Amino acid sequence: MAKHRALLLLIVSVLISGIAIWGAMQWMNRQVEKRSVRSTFKVVVATANVSAGSRLTPELLKSVDWPAENRLAGSFSDIQPLLNRVAVVNLGTGEPILEQKLAPVGSRAGLSALINQGMRAVAVRVNDVAGVAGFALPGSYVDVMVNIQDDHGKMVSKIVLQHILVMAAAQDAAVKDDIKAKVVNTVTLEVTPQQAEALDLARSVGNLSLILRNQVDEKHVATTGVRKAELLEAESLITPSAPHVSAPVIHRPQNSVEIIRGASHATTTIR
Repeated sequence: MAKHRALLLLIVSVLISGIAIWGAMQWMNRQVEKRSVRSTFKVVVATANVSAGSRLTPELLKSVDWPAENRLAGSFSDIQPLLNRVAVVNLGTGEPILEQKLAPVGSRAGLSALINQGMRAVAVRVNDVAGVAGFALPGSYVDVMVNIQDDHGKMVSKIVLQHILVMAAAQDAAVKDDIKAKVVNTVTLEVTPQQAEALDLARSVGNLSLILRNQVDEKHVATTGVRKAELLEAESLITPSAPHVSAPVIHRPQNSVEIIRGASHATTTIR
């Protein structure tokens, strides 16, 4: 009888322990699920590389889980509002689509969507030299120099615009990661309306050249231009000729004769 009671108590203990363990596991699983739901949110990302000026289509977008601790300002959780929006910067595969990377709603795809508010796009004809030998690529910055005759009929070269963004080379408006030179016939520059007027006048009265500058150098330098005479003067200062050494002047008294014997010499006065 005692053995049966002990066996019954053992069975009841095992059952109670199993129920307790099962209940604890169920509770932990619910907590993990709740924590998982709270720790992520939906974000729309690009499924492929998207070039600046391109229109977003369904096949270029997908919604993924994003860590909640990395909240993204301007992100989208639904694909629908992004359809037919135009990207103003290059987007990489898996990159979140943010409002600040898109043109305003209703913008058309192409170069016009890339122009900043208040700015204008102007095309300039270039050649191998004027286009910095093909390195004036989209996304780079240049200065614009003009070679013209001044009011006195003398030729002068002068930088007229500084730190100008190159928006496109020929019809290519995409910013490339490579730096391979690409010789084109025209480049498109982003300028203010006032700069557009100056550029149009310079283009009509002289020859334009583009000067490639450092991406992060925004400093403007005031110049007065260089004329032919100043150029020749500057060249003589840069590469000076060898200094002229004049022979020493020897002063001898009048009525004197210099007598040389081997390595020695003497001066004798004639009376």
